Amino acid sequence: MRHLLLSRLLRRAPSPSHPHHHLQLIRALSSPSSPLPSSDADLRKYAGYALLVLGCGAATYYSFPFPADALHKKAVPFKYAPLPDDLHTVSNWSGTHEVHTRVLLQPDSIPALQDALSTAHRERRRLRPVGSGLSPNGLGLSRAGMVNLALMDKVLHVDAKKKTVTVQAGIRVAELVDALREHGLTLQNFASIREQQVGGIIQVGAHGTGAGLPPIDEQVISMKLVTPARGTLELSREKDPDLFYLARCGLGGLGVVAEVTLQCVERHQLVEHTFVSNADEIKKNHKKWLSENKHIKYLWIPYTDTVVVVQCNPPSKRKTPKLTSKYGKDEALQHVRDLYRESLKKYRTEAESKDPLIDQLSFTELRDQLLALDPLDKDHVIRINKAEAEYWKKSEGYRMGWSDEILGFDCGGQQWVSETCFPTGTLAKPSMKDLDYMEELLQLIEKEDIPAPAPIEQRWTARSRSPMSPASSSEEDEIFSWVGIIMYLPTSDPRQRKDITEEFFNYRSLTQTSLWDDYSAYEHWAKIEVPKDKDELAELQVRLRKRFPVDIYNKTRMELDPNKVLSSVKLDKMFPGTRTVQHAK
Repeated sequence: MRHLLLSRLLRRAPSPSHPHHHLQLIRALSSPSSPLPSSDADLRKYAGYALLVLGCGAATYYSFPFPADALHKKAVPFKYAPLPDDLHTVSNWSGTHEVHTRVLLQPDSIPALQDALSTAHRERRRLRPVGSGLSPNGLGLSRAGMVNLALMDKVLHVDAKKKTVTVQAGIRVAELVDALREHGLTLQNFASIREQQVGGIIQVGAHGTGAGLPPIDEQVISMKLVTPARGTLELSREKDPDLFYLARCGLGGLGVVAEVTLQCVERHQLVEHTFVSNADEIKKNHKKWLSENKHIKYLWIPYTDTVVVVQCNPPSKRKTPKLTSKYGKDEALQHVRDLYRESLKKYRTEAESKDPLIDQLSFTELRDQLLALDPLDKDHVIRINKAEAEYWKKSEGYRMGWSDEILGFDCGGQQWVSETCFPTGTLAKPSMKDLDYMEELLQLIEKEDIPAPAPIEQRWTARSRSPMSPASSSEEDEIFSWVGIIMYLPTSDPRQRKDITEEFFNYRSLTQTSLWDDYSAYEHWAKIEVPKDKDELAELQVRLRKRFPVDIYNKTRMELDPNKVLSSVKLDKMFPGTRTVQHAK
């Protein structure tokens, strides 16, 4: 499995074209069939043209690969540019961020990892830790060099009595869950997908949902952190607790997490209840639902009054619900299929609308195909959202399964996403700001005519004691809401992806200006996009300092990694040294 994972992460760059193509161009200009210059002046003129062509060609050749912060790395004029044989292209899952690098190390043990970091420290080279490449913002990517722990993926010890497991940090969540099954254990909570490496999922402050359950970093009870300057450190709540809590959500900037001990729970089943509601009904029941349900989330459908409610709880011994839906899968999908066929007639051809393969597509695949026809046309997006609302109405019902199966969620295809986290009272006394936020967000979408697709996913967690977590709090009973906005990238056309990207960042900018400061909302570390504009970057740096212990984080980075081996352009921009911090105008 680990080799399959790496094949997703790495792509070989195309081979360079002929190394003498510039010489061939000059020979063409001076071939015998060309008219001879009539004077020394003409000779100098044509020689100048030849040198100009040679210079431009050389500049184009040696400007590749693009710098890590290039605006559009796949711009059409450059897509055939030659790349050296030893250069790899590494991109994140959504294809929204990519880098070219010659260095991607895969140590298979802590000594090998420590040797790699020590060498990089001594030679002042960068070696950024990267996991499965799933972060929407490409947080682990670095052109200068990366280290990946896919070969360090073993379960080291399971203590069934204490319900703990010690693993190498390169193991994927799905593999860990499989290994825990035979011991009757599982993880307390899950994010939407299972492909993350354990080291990565804790470092970025990932989370599941449930107002009584904390983010995933809170499951860590000890770990081994390999640092460039101080070697391997063993950290826990008892051993160097301040560094332990800081490093649990350390963004890969304090050290490479090599081993982790996690607190598990008994393997258990959940009953999932999915039903359609609306804003008024949610306001009436929200406080009760937050406290009564172990896991809960809302899926808001823009431009409709539909809110999909998903509640997950242990099976009741007194009452077992009917585990079937009123409609079958085909009936639930029929409305979406019909819309797709109608849209194909409008945007493509009658013949394509009759393709029998349409009936084999899942709901998220159908949504991607529909959006690909005209992703930024608001009226088209609204029709798709209404079809999605109809799909969920016909998908109401119950299902039961193991927690790791039930808590997964099909997020759809490639996408841009921005997810914010903000406090919303306590479990005993919710502030209701989470619903106020959603009301304002939906109004903003309609006011600004944003072609916002569905769903806008809203989840909740308890607080984290990791000071760099977006849900960090000293108040034990504080709860946080997480809200994610998205725009899908259902096409491989570079120009269309560029247009979607620009529209998404306009969408994100409007939400930031209208909502973030009023609600003390901060983005998920794996989804925060670092602005290129100098003033916007300064504002981001100031905002981060208001929420997180940036000075302590930077001081610790300098102690553990004084040569910035583990850093990247993105990390340096978010957390510049005290002397280089920008000042917002």
